[in-house]
Amino acid sequence: MPFKPPEVFRCPKCSKPVYAAEEVLGAGQKWHKMCFTCGLCKKMLESTTVAEHEGLVYCKQCYGRKFGPKGYGFGGGAGCLSMDAGEHLGNKDVAMSNKPNYQAPPGSQ
Repeated sequence: MPFKPPEVFRCPKCSKPVYAAEEVLGAGQKWHKMCFTCGLCKKMLESTTVAEHEGLVYCKQCYGRKFGPKGYGFGGGAGCLSMDAGEHLGNKDVAMSNKPNYQAPPGSQ
């Protein structure tokens, strides 16, 4: 039986090989411990404090700031939030409406 070398995983942040002694599992990938940091505040992350968006990792606080609800009086209830359609998250349908999208039955108008 021929020798098969072990699979080498590459760190998503620095693209260098990650060996078993230095690996941290998070967001479905293997990272170096020093590379597993928040994309905004650079805080060291753990498996319980990580939030992932489009392959990038953030601490839960920065993730909420960047991708959470926006508007004046954040946390004050639904009446204070803006009508953000989510364009920054890749939502293409910006025409938001509360009108039903079905036809009315015949004779109702």
